[in-house]
This record gives sequence, structure tokens and C-alpha cells, in this order.
Amino acid sequence: MLEPVAPGPSVVVCNTCKLSVEAREDDQGRRGGALLEQAMREVQAADPKLQGVAIQVMPCLFACTRSCTVHIRAPGKVGYVLGDFVPGEDAARAILEYAAAHAASEEGRVPFREWPQGVKGHFITRTPPEGFVCT
Repeated sequence: MLEPVAPGPSVVVCNTCKLSVEAREDDQGRRGGALLEQAMREVQAADPKLQGVAIQVMPCLFACTRSCTVHIRAPGKVGYVLGDFVPGEDAARAILEYAAAHAASEEGRVPFREWPQGVKGHFITRTPPEGFVCT
């Protein structure tokens, strides 16, 4: 059930997430999470400054009432689950830019003024790193 991945900054993409509140898949049968993953890989491949964050996939993050959900994480840092994205280049770039800022931060807390516009309003939860709680 668990598959080892390399430690380090990453965005875990739910590749089975529905496309939107109204639709599970697009007209070609592709899930929203799979489309978001594809867009993230394309954006990352074209932008070297975003390549320090691994893109990892997982079937279902259990945020099924939300669409296109991701988990941003890094060792020893506060993590975040975000959702309700429209899969595509804009969402992919905003997620990866936030993840890069998260990776560069000391504890995983990125000042609001540095958040890309595309992630604002998409935060669902924050998760403390193992062995810590947030104060």
C-alpha cells in the first residue's frame, strides 16, 4: 500500500480527483487530477526554477468533495492540502511556485504577500511535521 519516494520537497497530486464539482472526467474520460499532474509536469519541464520540487502521484487524498487536490510537503516543515483547482497551466504554475517558496522557507510558512494569486482561496488543511504541532 505504501510506496517509498525520495525525501525532499514535493507536491503529491491526487491523480484520481474529479474534474470539477459537476463532472468526474472530461469528454475524453480523463480525470481532473490526471490533467493537473500532466500540466504540472509540462510547466516544470519548461521552468528550471520549479524543478527542485518533486511531483508525486497518489490515487485519492480523501478530499473527494473537492476537485484537483494536492498535498505540498517537505521534511520538517508544515504541509498543506489545497484543492478546487481547474486543471491547466495557470493552476499548475501557481501550485509549483508556492511549493518552491514553501521548500525555500524555514518551517514551511510562506508569507501571504508571496503567495501566487492562483493558490489563494484553495487551502483546505495544514499538517504539522512529524514530532511537532503548530503554535
